[in-house]
Amino acid sequence: MSLAVVRSLRSTPELSTAQELEDFEQELVDQYALACVGAGLTDGYVAGERATLFLFVRFLGRPVWTATVDDGDRFLASQRKDQGLARTTVYGRAATLARFYDFLLSRYQGEIHVKTGQVLEQPIDHFNRPKRAEYPELTRVPPSDDEVEQLFGRWRESLPTSRKYLPATRDYLAASLWRRAGLRISETVMLDVRDWRPDLGDHGRLHVRFGKGSMGKGPKPRLVPGINDTDALLAWWLADVRHQFDDDYANPDTPLFPSERRDRLNGCCRRAGDNALRSGLASAVQRWLPTWRGRLTPHVLRHYCASSLYARGMDLKAIQELLGHEWLSTTTRYIHVHDNHVEHAWASANDRVTARLGLDKR
Repeated sequence: MSLAVVRSLRSTPELSTAQELEDFEQELVDQYALACVGAGLTDGYVAGERATLFLFVRFLGRPVWTATVDDGDRFLASQRKDQGLARTTVYGRAATLARFYDFLLSRYQGEIHVKTGQVLEQPIDHFNRPKRAEYPELTRVPPSDDEVEQLFGRWRESLPTSRKYLPATRDYLAASLWRRAGLRISETVMLDVRDWRPDLGDHGRLHVRFGKGSMGKGPKPRLVPGINDTDALLAWWLADVRHQFDDDYANPDTPLFPSERRDRLNGCCRRAGDNALRSGLASAVQRWLPTWRGRLTPHVLRHYCASSLYARGMDLKAIQELLGHEWLSTTTRYIHVHDNHVEHAWASANDRVTARLGLDKR
């Protein structure tokens, strides 16, 4: 059964020239981009959507309203086999095309039929749509508790004798936030001094103003509690270290993680970049945990944070809020447990039942 043609109420004379058809096609793409902006999506996200659409238009070689599922099959196959693109990239491009044609079917299928005589079709269906490209979890399974403690313990002991004490201490604190609070590196570099609020809650709160939003919807702020000794680390940093970088430390809008480089206009330290913080972690791993060289990244420490908190009894919903995930299913992919997790969970459940019923364990 095919969809009925829905006619637009607008005046839509049939197009006759090649230029009119080309202009109409461009208008459809522009209207989709405008709808994305209206939905609050970022400029970068919209630009990525447009780039994928123009890539498909060039591949198709004819107007977008003539595309069929066969064209969708050929395009996705070429992206995977001929171009050799990663599964995540192909999945993203297929999702873009599916959204674009859903938009056309919802808003313009009647107008397209009147102007071109073409019945619009969705070229990305349940058969050719790639399965969701999951994260390569094997590359993100974090090190053990002993390995993480070894790394950070030796790193911490080396700070007083570091050749460059200030950047070494800064890098240690940043990595500690990834390990203990699960912050993203992009969130970390954008923190200012005023974002640490020790007056909020039992452990203070870190105001993450530039959290990652889903589907390119821009920053998603959240308050991260200073649990897991995060409060003590930040108190130490602000009381003993931060003021040694420059005289601007009392300014609440100054970067929490400063660079050694200074602004030529005001003489204050610039904001440290993510490359500097990544390099700091990589150097520490190479020195004190060499078996993880090239594998232990800021994001892997974020996985470690989720896994360690879950192992200590924090529920998934709380970990989801801490990490700033939109969906609980995303958080579950961050949890890596030991092989004996099921046995331990079974024993804990039995202990709770026994305690609740007041029975002796046998």
